[in-house]
Amino acid sequence: MFGKMKEVLKKVDADYADLRYEKKIEASITFRTRDVTGLGKDHTDGFVLRVLKNGGFSTVAFNDIKDADFAVRNAVTNAELCANKAIKKTGFAKALAVKDDVIPVLIEDPRKVSFDEKLDLMRKYNEILLSRDKVIATDLEYKEINRDKWFINTEGSEIHEELVSIRLSGIVTSSDGKQTQNLRIKSGGSNGFQNIRNLEEYFKDRAKLATDLLEAESVKGGIYDCVIDPTLAGVLTHEAFGHLSEADIIEHQPSLREKMKLGDKLGSDIVNITDDATIPNQLGFYKYDDEGVAVRRTNLMRNGVLTGRLHSRKTAFEFGEPISGHMIAEDQRYAPIIRMGNIFIEPCENTKEDIFKTLGNGLYLLEAKGGQTAGENFTFGASYGYVIEDGKVKKMLKDINISGNLFQTLKDITMIGDDLALSKVGGCGKGQVNFRSCNGAPHIIVKNLNVGGK
Repeated sequence: MFGKMKEVLKKVDADYADLRYEKKIEASITFRTRDVTGLGKDHTDGFVLRVLKNGGFSTVAFNDIKDADFAVRNAVTNAELCANKAIKKTGFAKALAVKDDVIPVLIEDPRKVSFDEKLDLMRKYNEILLSRDKVIATDLEYKEINRDKWFINTEGSEIHEELVSIRLSGIVTSSDGKQTQNLRIKSGGSNGFQNIRNLEEYFKDRAKLATDLLEAESVKGGIYDCVIDPTLAGVLTHEAFGHLSEADIIEHQPSLREKMKLGDKLGSDIVNITDDATIPNQLGFYKYDDEGVAVRRTNLMRNGVLTGRLHSRKTAFEFGEPISGHMIAEDQRYAPIIRMGNIFIEPCENTKEDIFKTLGNGLYLLEAKGGQTAGENFTFGASYGYVIEDGKVKKMLKDINISGNLFQTLKDITMIGDDLALSKVGGCGKGQVNFRSCNGAPHIIVKNLNVGGK
């Protein structure tokens, strides 16, 4: 494949060009209550050509190598047009030329597990949910994605990397005839099929929680000191802070760019936030991004001070900051955009027991359930929660929303646990879908959190 791709790049008259070829295989199984509503496997492939010429930048996606000449002409012409019209020229930060072949390390290769076995496992888990009294519906999906990518550029890079991901996700719904409640199902990973085996107890617990919610009280809205669990804290980190750390989000927003200046104090002294896609076996792991840059651990915040951000070669050039290797495409249909890998709040030395004892009285909020951000402000749902009295977990709560200002919330984090957990099911819908985007955190205490309910 590299030989054919090199022939294409030879035809590009530009300052820089790169070409990515990708084969994607996607398998899925879906259940709606007791019906199998989806069962199949799709194979797709294609190319993305990117061209930089005279300060103009363009991309063209095409499916067949026979269309390469047409794609090259269009890409070069578009880059020239952009250069002629641009107020500010585009440049790329320097990157090392790399030649590498990266094969995933899988404990149990999901591609070697038969469809029948996958279907039987899904059916078993689905029946565990439905066997619980008052569970009335399920929506369950198994998805497996294999991205096999080749990348070359005019600087001499030749990279082949394969990524294999699985996820088991869905919703279990309960009802007592007067109300309905639902709870999300999440498991998966990037290092093998074993990540979704032996989950019987997990599914029993999810079914029980879904029915327990029918008896829970609605939270009373107000300002509370709260313990936030790793899943909700991880999503908050991703959505409210992580996206503002993506340079393309703030590049053309002067007000946010001013607020996200490196060296500014944005959080409390104990807050350290990192994006590290180099952690083996984690959902967000990869070695090279989709513009051929080796991903590196990026310290985004240290002791509450903004110390880094996520970059493409283009934004690194614009900001005058180091490249980070965070340009990821959904698949062969798209040019890459800046995405998070594994973003998380780093742990401290406090146990979970320390966290609850220190809180004393307040709320314990668990698991993100939808939400949105608008600049530096956020609103998220929590799947459920509990009242905390004298450091002890008491009655269950539901119908919970939290909202606030990102920068104030970062300053209101007063304690961080030692129990960092990274998500087993990720995903991000910024422009394209990033199936492997991962987030996490330990348990944390947030003071004066605005909690809304019924």
